[in-house]
Amino acid sequence: MSNVLEGVHYFESILDTVGKTPLVRLRAVARDLPCPVLAKMETFNPGGSVKDRIGLAMVEAAEKAGTLRPGGTIVECTSGNTGLGLAMVAAVKGYRAAFCMPDKVSSEKVNLLKAFGAEVYLSPTAVAPEHPDSYYNVAKRIAHDRPGAVLMDQYNNPANPDAHFKSTGPELWEQTRGRITHFVTGMGTGGTISGTGRYLKKMNEKIQIIGADPVGSILKYYKETGKIGEAHTYKIEGVGEDFIPGATDFSVVDRVLSCNDHDGLNMARTLAREEAIFVGGSAGMAAWVALEVARGCGPNDLVVVLLPDTGERYLSKVHNDEWMRVNHLLDPSSVRVGNIAAGKASRVRTLFKVDSGEPLKRALALIQQHDVSQLPVFHGSDVVGTLEEGEVLKSALSDPASLELPLDTIMGPPLPVVGADEPADVVTKLLASRNAAVLVKNGGAVTGILTRFDMLQFIAGSE
Repeated sequence: MSNVLEGVHYFESILDTVGKTPLVRLRAVARDLPCPVLAKMETFNPGGSVKDRIGLAMVEAAEKAGTLRPGGTIVECTSGNTGLGLAMVAAVKGYRAAFCMPDKVSSEKVNLLKAFGAEVYLSPTAVAPEHPDSYYNVAKRIAHDRPGAVLMDQYNNPANPDAHFKSTGPELWEQTRGRITHFVTGMGTGGTISGTGRYLKKMNEKIQIIGADPVGSILKYYKETGKIGEAHTYKIEGVGEDFIPGATDFSVVDRVLSCNDHDGLNMARTLAREEAIFVGGSAGMAAWVALEVARGCGPNDLVVVLLPDTGERYLSKVHNDEWMRVNHLLDPSSVRVGNIAAGKASRVRTLFKVDSGEPLKRALALIQQHDVSQLPVFHGSDVVGTLEEGEVLKSALSDPASLELPLDTIMGPPLPVVGADEPADVVTKLLASRNAAVLVKNGGAVTGILTRFDMLQFIAGSE
């Protein structure tokens, strides 16, 4: 037998690379906080998410129990990441896979599962868990009707929290040398917070275990009241529930904090822009909650937040300006001026302007033909003034002969100029302080103009 691999460091399969993910300090978004905030980077798992841990653990538990046999089918209801973890295991071990998903998941997640050879069934999001078409019940039917199929049932499978008790918890304790004081993670099935929390509490019962829950989910309300409240729809994927999963052990959870779609999704975008950490909306939600927690901590505390998955699965949603805008979630501070100007340019291709010394009738013609309210006045490449629609019309009506005069005679001061790479909230502030519009400079030249209407249209979106 060849000994060519002797002394070579390698793994037998991709499954051996699950876990042992790094901690990274959040610097920019946590710069003014009293204590460090570290991110547990689950994107470093081979499938790009924390769910790789439970995918492997649940399959191995089913094999050990004898319920999953060679040639069998792995079935699960999932928002995507658990499915991918299970799909990887299925590919390596030779099982078939069938996954049921809510139809609100991104197209990237659906296509990823299909790339691993899995079957994907989409169900409507806005139906109750007991509804026959809910993705929970569709998965149950497939597992019941197909010979050799096993429903992994991450929501109630004890292998889910156990995977985190055996891996995530010990990793955090070792990586922080036992100095961790607060652990923050999103809550969905509850496996991550329950297993990790149980281990950390075993090592030091004073460690605070804090869940992050999207507004619209019932988990925070249940933790505080012991009652199941009314769930509402929300845009953040993969976290929160409208029922209480059996995998959730609330006894190890000290408190649960809520985060709305706007704050969570925009935090995900901020992490990419300011930390070069590219994650999904549930990670943005967890990070937002972790920063809130850290604000109430002292200098000797250490907050660790688990960031569950990569942003590559949300390129058509969270990290897409148009999707955020249409859903009225876009934070102007996360968008560059050039993005807004480019969107306007697709509708109005020309920056209408006049040159110093031209007759006023030239400006009037442009205003009438193109329905513009402000015209920048240039002298060469420099902006020297502004013509307001009202002033031009007032002058023309009071004295028709003025149309032959140089427009310099009634022009006002020049509009503010902002760079295309500046955040859009710079424009918002300028427009709020009596400026009717701003000019956009790109590559050393003024290339566009943004009005209050343009900003309102961009932020509000269109249905």
